[in-house]
Amino acid sequence: MKINKFSLKQVIVTQLLGLCALFVSAVNATEESQSLDKRQAAMIPIAALTASGDVQTLNEALKAGLENGLTVNEIKEIFIHSYAYAGFPRALNGIMTFMDVASERKALGMTEEVGREATPLPDDYNANSYGHQVRNALVGRDMSNRTTGYAGFVPTIETFLVEHLFADIFYRDVLTVKDRELLTISMLSAMPGVEAQLTSHMKLSLRVGYSPAQLLEFTRILKDTVSQDSAIRASHVLSSVANIDTNTKSMTHVTVSSDSTVTQGSPTNFSGVAKVSSRFTSPIDGHYRGALVEFEAGARTAWHTHPKGQTLIIISGKGLVQNEGGNIQEMLPGNVITIPPNTRHWHGAAPDSFMSHIAISTPDNGETVTWMELVSQEQSH
Repeated sequence: MKINKFSLKQVIVTQLLGLCALFVSAVNATEESQSLDKRQAAMIPIAALTASGDVQTLNEALKAGLENGLTVNEIKEIFIHSYAYAGFPRALNGIMTFMDVASERKALGMTEEVGREATPLPDDYNANSYGHQVRNALVGRDMSNRTTGYAGFVPTIETFLVEHLFADIFYRDVLTVKDRELLTISMLSAMPGVEAQLTSHMKLSLRVGYSPAQLLEFTRILKDTVSQDSAIRASHVLSSVANIDTNTKSMTHVTVSSDSTVTQGSPTNFSGVAKVSSRFTSPIDGHYRGALVEFEAGARTAWHTHPKGQTLIIISGKGLVQNEGGNIQEMLPGNVITIPPNTRHWHGAAPDSFMSHIAISTPDNGETVTWMELVSQEQSH
């Protein structure tokens, strides 16, 4: 399809005027702009979970996105945008997950809003010119023709950034520039080791019109829908960029905790005698919880799962652990056992020995465990 009525200059001016309007809104933020809307909130976990590779949780986030105003084409565009920051493998895994969600919902007779397509490129489109002007408008200064830093060291990557990311991708108007910055900080928050880039894009998010209050809400959405780690990462950067209290507790001195409460495991969740004591919780809300668990000989848990997985550190005695379908494995003092998220398993003391361990897990919406039926004698041998 050819578009002859637009010149490249007209296209650039039109879209950059819209970009400038975003910058004006950043300066003149009102009470109405202090909260993210449902659509914006739904985009955050989709982008972050795509970047982290957590396709199981992404599945539910995609359903929530469709139910909160995102169109099919907008979600597809999230994956197109994500490959530039998280890579093709993560983007393709996200697309495959979305295909499964779409098929499942179609089988249930659900109809989705497809949404608009991206405006086709004009005949006189020049990626280099367009990309430079978009990036310059975003950052507020002329970054064209740089010969220092990474641009001078590897000029090819500078060309790709300008002509592909800031031109070919940003030209696609299925999502706005403001949408794309929200997606970018969502992905970078979910990726360890990119705090420098997250800092730059957090500043750009303020520049394109997000208020500090909205970005604080962004960190809370990460915590509730993605992971505590991503929320902490974003909170630390936001605190340094916007100089606001992100409500992330920090320890300024050594703290010694003591919990003398001892409780016995419920007979619906444990076979034999198991005592729980020395409970501890992260000073950062929702980060981790743990306790010392002491099993008498032959005592064991029921089958159960943990939404975010669990770590066991064996303190004394001899224990046994098994995930469903796997072999029973021995646990000895000093062993560290890693149990993946949502993996059905049990653990306890060997028949001829007591066993104690430290159990650590991260809550998901306040919950750390789902209990199931007791392990039979036949299953434990």
